[in-house]
Amino acid sequence: MNTIELAARAQAFLFSEGGSLTLRKLSTLLETKEPELREALKELTTRLEGSGLTLIQTDTEVSLAVAEVTSKAVQGAYQKEMGREIGDAGLEVLAIVLYRGPSTRARIDYIRGVNTSSTIRNLLGRGLLERAGNPEDGREYLYRPTVELLAHLGVRNTSELPDHTEITQELAAFEARMETPLE
Repeated sequence: MNTIELAARAQAFLFSEGGSLTLRKLSTLLETKEPELREALKELTTRLEGSGLTLIQTDTEVSLAVAEVTSKAVQGAYQKEMGREIGDAGLEVLAIVLYRGPSTRARIDYIRGVNTSSTIRNLLGRGLLERAGNPEDGREYLYRPTVELLAHLGVRNTSELPDHTEITQELAAFEARMETPLE
């Protein structure tokens, strides 16, 4: 694989990750050695110039980010978006994570019956949810409430939420019904 193709694949992996990747992990994903990866990242840096995106790189990690020339516009739009209420979709996602516990996006989507990517991104940006690696499946994340959210709600942990036991049981029963195939 040539450097241009490797740069394109690196960009795709970085985009799909939505955050930073270690150079080791990116090398593994691209099935290449680190020297070839570094050349591909140089190519990608050149390709991104003037595009609104840039490549941020440390000794061990690399990430796509908004370029300086477009950052003010993006920050303005982001602040405008964060000024709005989280809406019913945000409340539903928070309720699922608070009462069900750490959940994958796929599980949240399944319970709600709709795609929640933008809602989760909004809640992450507001500091209401945090994302952590899933120990059962390294390809996905678990979303859980932040300490700030619990403090805002005035509880020390989720078991102190109103009607926690009843709602947790109802949610578990709902999920069990959803997973039972219709005959």
